Amino acid sequence: MLNTVTSSAAAPTFEEYAAAAWPSLYRCAYLLAGNHADAEDLAQQTLLKAYGSWARVRASDSPTAYVRRMLTNTYLSQRRPKARRLELLTDAPPEPAHPPAGGPEERMLLWPHVKSLPPRQRAVIVLRYYEDLSEQEIADALGCSRGNVKSTAHRALKALRAAIGSDDTDGRGD
Repeated sequence: MLNTVTSSAAAPTFEEYAAAAWPSLYRCAYLLAGNHADAEDLAQQTLLKAYGSWARVRASDSPTAYVRRMLTNTYLSQRRPKARRLELLTDAPPEPAHPPAGGPEERMLLWPHVKSLPPRQRAVIVLRYYEDLSEQEIADALGCSRGNVKSTAHRALKALRAAIGSDDTDGRGD
């Protein structure tokens, strides 16, 4: 590969970006897809799309947010039949960068219920509680309003509470 003299200090090449972003991109893809094979496919599809539009990605205010939105949109638009997906039932999700307050046992009890949520609700929960994004960042990633993110999160949390048998609220108004 030819080394051209460019301002690579200001903007990384696609190869540099992809190498640095892979761990967090794969982790988010795993949390969305629910298994390693689909997560790897999803992350690779996203990087292919990012490569094809690298000039726009690199020129954006936040390449990471741009690629995260590409990942989320790719996940939400998949039309792959469930019968063709392989589920590894013994697979544990990768540990988050900032572990949540509950212990690993609590997180593992909740994970099957998160996996059963509809795709958009699951995306909101993963981006909010596993990736620790703000409502605005989630809205940007999903291409919707903050209100839509709030209502989707509310429905997802209500479904999760019902699934684990905790129908009491935590004192915060709905």
